[in-house]
Amino acid sequence: MKRKLLLLGALFCWLALNAPFLFAEVPTIDKIVKGTVKDGSTNEALIGSTVTLKGTSKGVITDVNGNYSIAVPEDNAVLVFAFIGYDSQEVMVGIQSEINVSLASNSSELAEVVVIGYGNTRSKDVTGSVKSIKSEAFNKGIINSPEQLLQGKVAGVNVTASSGEPGAALNISVRGPGGVRTGSTPLFVIDGFALDNSSVGGATNPLTFLNPEDIETIDVLKDASATAIYGSRGANGVILITTKKGKKGASNLNYSTSLGYSKMARPLDVFTADEFRSEIKKIGANFIDDGGNTDWQKEISQTAFTQNHNLGLSGGTDKLKYFGSFGMQKQEGVLKNSNLDRYSGRVNLNQNFWENKLSVDVNISASSTNNERPNFQGLIGSAISANPTYVPYAANGSLKKYADGTNPMLTLALDNDLTVTNRILGNISPSLTLANGLVYKLNFGIDNSSSSRDLQSLPNAEPLVLGGLTSIEYKNTNRLIENYLTYTLSKDVHALTALAGHSYQKIFLQGRSFSINKFPLNEIEPRFNPGLGQDLTLVNNKPSGFATLNELQSFFSRVNYEYDDKYLATATVRVDGSSKFGANNKYGVFPSFSVGWRLSEEEFLKNTKFDDLKIRAGWGLTGNQEIPSKITQALFTSSVSGTTSYPLDGGTSYPAGTTYSRLANPNIQWEVSSQIDIGLDFGLFNGALTGTVDYFNKVSRDILLEVIPADPVQPAGTLWTNVADMKIINKGLEFELLLRKKLGNKMRYEVGGNITFINNVVKNSPYTVIPSGSASGSGLTSATINGYINDQPIGTFYLRQFAGFDDKGLSIYADSNGDGIFSDKDRIAAGTALPNKIYNLNGNFSYSSFDLGVNFNGVAGNKVYDNTANANFYKLRLSKGVNTTNEATKYPEESINNSAPVSTRFLKDGAFFRLNNAVLGYTLNTSKLGIKKYVSTLRLSVTGQNLFLITKYDGFDPDVNTDRSVNGISSYGIDYLTYPKARSVIFGLNIGL
Repeated sequence: MKRKLLLLGALFCWLALNAPFLFAEVPTIDKIVKGTVKDGSTNEALIGSTVTLKGTSKGVITDVNGNYSIAVPEDNAVLVFAFIGYDSQEVMVGIQSEINVSLASNSSELAEVVVIGYGNTRSKDVTGSVKSIKSEAFNKGIINSPEQLLQGKVAGVNVTASSGEPGAALNISVRGPGGVRTGSTPLFVIDGFALDNSSVGGATNPLTFLNPEDIETIDVLKDASATAIYGSRGANGVILITTKKGKKGASNLNYSTSLGYSKMARPLDVFTADEFRSEIKKIGANFIDDGGNTDWQKEISQTAFTQNHNLGLSGGTDKLKYFGSFGMQKQEGVLKNSNLDRYSGRVNLNQNFWENKLSVDVNISASSTNNERPNFQGLIGSAISANPTYVPYAANGSLKKYADGTNPMLTLALDNDLTVTNRILGNISPSLTLANGLVYKLNFGIDNSSSSRDLQSLPNAEPLVLGGLTSIEYKNTNRLIENYLTYTLSKDVHALTALAGHSYQKIFLQGRSFSINKFPLNEIEPRFNPGLGQDLTLVNNKPSGFATLNELQSFFSRVNYEYDDKYLATATVRVDGSSKFGANNKYGVFPSFSVGWRLSEEEFLKNTKFDDLKIRAGWGLTGNQEIPSKITQALFTSSVSGTTSYPLDGGTSYPAGTTYSRLANPNIQWEVSSQIDIGLDFGLFNGALTGTVDYFNKVSRDILLEVIPADPVQPAGTLWTNVADMKIINKGLEFELLLRKKLGNKMRYEVGGNITFINNVVKNSPYTVIPSGSASGSGLTSATINGYINDQPIGTFYLRQFAGFDDKGLSIYADSNGDGIFSDKDRIAAGTALPNKIYNLNGNFSYSSFDLGVNFNGVAGNKVYDNTANANFYKLRLSKGVNTTNEATKYPEESINNSAPVSTRFLKDGAFFRLNNAVLGYTLNTSKLGIKKYVSTLRLSVTGQNLFLITKYDGFDPDVNTDRSVNGISSYGIDYLTYPKARSVIFGLNIGL
């Protein structure tokens, strides 16, 4: 009994001591739920969306990949997923440990992701002037570079071809050119890597290396509030190119191929043999009639074939996403011996680690471009002037030889230009989530290109050609490293994104060349054995070369703020330091600010037809550093001559002397552009009608120019400086409109267009004219055609005004200044090469499995100087027995002894309207064909490119800009023996597995 009492007492004491714990509420253990929040239509991660536990204030924000992780106390808890501009979604947890959500946008157009530099945002949240073009809206046809994909697609962007040659350079300006020596080319950024606008060698467009099939989107930043994040290189606009990436889901294999053929679109209407004989007789001139009837333009041209093959692979899991491609394009030009072959490969990877807190992006592309080109200016010049009664071949099949050496086929046989360019571009961009909403990103990349160019002339006995070889090697290495932090906060009606970072870019350029002349007649081409050259003297074959190192260091920051999804603000500051500038002005500061008001979110517009109505306004400063390197530094020259040294012994022996050829100028600074933009974005009828209106005013000042020094005691005749008070102003209006409609289940259409009204003017220039374009041709060389003139647009033609002929049949010109003397002082501003209206019309129609897309573009208000006609098509030329056109004989009163100097006689209207491309496609139903298991998509298409052109211009094409620059100052609107444009038809096949 006693033992029982002791046990009972011990049990009581234990209960007394442990009662608080036994009867307390047992805590529950939270379980972790993870997942991803994405856009329901684009499958893009929604960064900064909120995931909250319903009925509580507990919540988290998704990271840079749209991932989240939240502790949930019980299975019947409900998670609320929300993002501004999207319909919120509620999900009961239940037994799930992973919940992935796709949110539906209130308007798919407004939720489009737009790349804005060092990040992205939704279209509805943009406060600057930005235009995004998706791959399905790109121009179609034979495409060599990304600028062609954009032509006519973006208001305010003008793309002009230098010629119709495969891979030819393109001149692109965003809201007009703003510099004299700094050009107008925008900054191109590919997957976050800023390219250098320097040449990579050869004569083709540096961007030809990029396979258009690899591009997913192109975003154009137009105003300063959008471009200021790129500071010193944003004055000419910024074009952001995003290549295709893999997506989570099933693996995809896509193969596309096309075969196209092209012919010269508009040969020049020179005289036929019969017309030539008749016209020669009318003016009483002598000529050799060899009895032929030769169309020399036809002889030097060909039906050109282009084949394109592209293979793409993509797919991914939660951890790894991949995209890979291989492309091959083999394009013939419409002139014989003209070819451009491009081989390209790309790998884009995304790998996630540490529960998706670390995300690593890798982008690598490699390309090899082989370009063969004839001496096309000499070839075309010979073909349009050659006697049409001559024949190209003798009876034995050899080239016919004439005493005057005229046979265009000889130029084809002897001269060519061959360039091989290899380029590798790669960058790695890891992103690490340091804390909730805080992400660190590193961007490290290298762009390495090398080219080898051989210009050779084969030796020939009759006519005598000694033969020669010039070999040029070029290297361009561009290294970039960037570090930046992004902080995202979303709470109640507030949303904030802040960015701060540092960038360092190092660009090394090197080139060297040598030449050898006088090769023996044999079957070996000079490029295969330069040692056969017999003229090795340094006088004629002195090697040359250069090496340049440019560095750019930058600090940048940006803040985006939203309040209640109605009021938007963006502020940006970038500080750039460049090795190109003097010691006193190494760094420049480029700020910007913009605001937006979404009126459509206000109550007074809630029940109207407006889905979206937003007013934007912004201001900012951007810079331009596209000037030659080292111009701020002193330059010395060492030589032996009577001007640099003198005899020390009183004799005639001169020792080497060293003199200044340029004094140092540490005060040169950035060329700065300030820009104001006011815009209106609207959407009506559930997104069926959308549009944009923008007013802009861009003023470039501190213009960088090479000038004649005011002090005559200078070691050099010119020096570089910022021209005080000189300004270049571009202002205008942009309109874009798009109507989309779906009719029933099978038919839909889109019709849209844009137009830009732009005025450019030069103010306060200290010079009467800064020459920017010079003439070519016998008796014309170096004559000024256009330039920079006060109160006139850039590219203004500065010419004597042609006034007809005197009683002797000689040209007379207007005495514009009234001094009674006919001289160059009578030159006038006779119009500009820059259009004041740029417009585009496009339409897409589909019915059932058929689809049709058309794209028109045009310009107006501009002129073209026909230097080809000036050098070839006037009566004196015809009297010498060479061919011309009706232009040479349209003035009966003109004397056969009359010369044709540069004047308004050959200035022509450059306006045009073109059907740029049209595509008809048919998508086969693979299910009905019984191959759905193996082939998911199968599409056939036919594309027409440059199908028709309406213009008054009678040259090859009005969309032309032969480089006739003067001392590095860009020329505009000059046509001289330009490579003719092609008209093409392309048949395509696309297979998706």
